[in-house]
Amino acid sequence: MIEEMLFQILTLFPEMFNGPLESSIMKRAQEKKIIELRYVNYREFTTDKHHCVDDTPYGGGSGMVLKPEPIFRCLNAVKKDTPPGRVVLLTPQGKVFKQKMARELAKEQHLILICGHYEGFDERIRTYVDLELSIGDYVLTGGELAAMVVADAVTRLLPGVLGASDSAEYDSFTENLLDYPQYTRPVEFEGQRVPDILLSGHHKMIEEWRREQAILRTAERRPDLLKEEQLSEEELAFLCRKRNLTEEL
Repeated sequence: MIEEMLFQILTLFPEMFNGPLESSIMKRAQEKKIIELRYVNYREFTTDKHHCVDDTPYGGGSGMVLKPEPIFRCLNAVKKDTPPGRVVLLTPQGKVFKQKMARELAKEQHLILICGHYEGFDERIRTYVDLELSIGDYVLTGGELAAMVVADAVTRLLPGVLGASDSAEYDSFTENLLDYPQYTRPVEFEGQRVPDILLSGHHKMIEEWRREQAILRTAERRPDLLKEEQLSEEELAFLCRKRNLTEEL
């Protein structure tokens, strides 16, 4: 029996999640009780009459900074009567989120994702988190979109979520390689034909071709990824030969 994974997302704007995480694969994962999503507004954990979650920064500066108390109280509340959870802070200062991290987080039973807003966090909030993640080297208006990305990437790796059991196994980045080229019907379209190897029915040769194409595509588009991939002598020879041909052309 698949054990349900709990995502608790701490946010000032829970309504933002209604569309993206309530449709398609994420919706089916919830219906199949593979995951449960809970959205908690940490504004509800303020104690002043105006429900303020932010304040001006000490030392001056533009913008407002999130106060530590509401998030601290909210964290304590969501941890009650739930499995032990890993607390993740979504911030552009965090470690860049990659497929390897998605696989690691998919092993958890409970994830708590904290979405920031405004100009940042009071530094003391960081003492209550286990991991800081960024989805890229750019700045968003808040952590909600980043939380959606993390939840989606992690969910699709859970058993029973995708239709085919090996769908996630061959994703881009799974082995530090981009995905190989994919084709479907018709065989020919606008003068472009599906490679004959894919029509051959020879499964071993198809797998070899796909591996080679994934290596070649990664070398062309994301050569940095190949530094972490162990290539055989035959694959290195194939790559050198293809690169030389490309340079000659």
